[in-house]
Amino acid sequence: MSSSGHFYQTPSITYVDTARSPFGHDCPFDPTYGYTTAQLLAVESPEPPVDFADFWRTRTDRALAIDPAPEWLGEPEDRGDHTVQLIRYRSTDGAVIVGWVSIPKEAEVTSLGVIGHGYGARGDADPTRLLPGSACIYPCARGLGKSPFGSETAFTTPEHVVYGIESRDTYIHGGCVDDYLCAATVLQGLFPRAARQLYYDGGSFGGGIGALLLAWDLRFRAGMLRVPSFGHYPLRVTLPCKGSGRAITERYERDPGILEVLRYFDAASAARFITTPTLISAALFDPSVPPPGQFAVYNALRLPERHLYVISAGHHAYPEQEAEMETVREAKIAFLTAMLSREPGS
Repeated sequence: MSSSGHFYQTPSITYVDTARSPFGHDCPFDPTYGYTTAQLLAVESPEPPVDFADFWRTRTDRALAIDPAPEWLGEPEDRGDHTVQLIRYRSTDGAVIVGWVSIPKEAEVTSLGVIGHGYGARGDADPTRLLPGSACIYPCARGLGKSPFGSETAFTTPEHVVYGIESRDTYIHGGCVDDYLCAATVLQGLFPRAARQLYYDGGSFGGGIGALLLAWDLRFRAGMLRVPSFGHYPLRVTLPCKGSGRAITERYERDPGILEVLRYFDAASAARFITTPTLISAALFDPSVPPPGQFAVYNALRLPERHLYVISAGHHAYPEQEAEMETVREAKIAFLTAMLSREPGS
């Protein structure tokens, strides 16, 4: 389905495929969790802790005060229309973050993108299908990919998602938000003329972390959250799933008290506070990030400029996948272009 005619209604919901795809799976549970589309659109976000906003504003102010002191690593590589080079910078808690920066070779830099990754981390930048004139940073969050934290090797997903979970002040997801905040500071320092044209684009892990970031960092003009994780933890810990969610559930079953910490890192709770125009892509079927949590993030958005793209599945291969993903990518470019073309504050 074309995105034409859908993206500037407020709010807008576009269905790539409104029928559940008949693809098979080997999961010992139903990755739709028995939810109809109407039920998914009715999932409410959990109530955040009373000091939720104060906690995050204090964290954000601390991260924004960091001088990331970026350093280029190695030599730039030619990637078609872009050059790509490794960069290293500082974040909170002494973390040293490594990632890539892509810069358009011919066009003037007119926008800046912070690109989040999934729990598989990333092994490279992907400077394709970007906004024309967009320079992007692709950081590896602490403890993942090229950014080890607290050890000389990166964590596995089950290790990472529970690291420091005993306290809201030590849980690693807070530091990961800081890492992306500092990445935005790096980009704005490198390209000051485009500093006000900042956007965020992240999926899965990067979608959930992105919700926690967009709620408090007002530098961003637009956000794209794809199949966002970490939505509605009180519900999530009751649903069977794969990946990071399974590790959280297993820890919760041994220590139910972690739910009090996780309440501060709930992407659906954070979404209540987002004022940045946001596009969310959520799946009807997902064995790794249960759809009710994804939709809870969208449903919690209280801003007028919110948009939802409903896709057939997430974290699962299916015949229509590439066609659907291409449609979503086109919609993302249209959305970001429209949001960044507005006058700031309009």
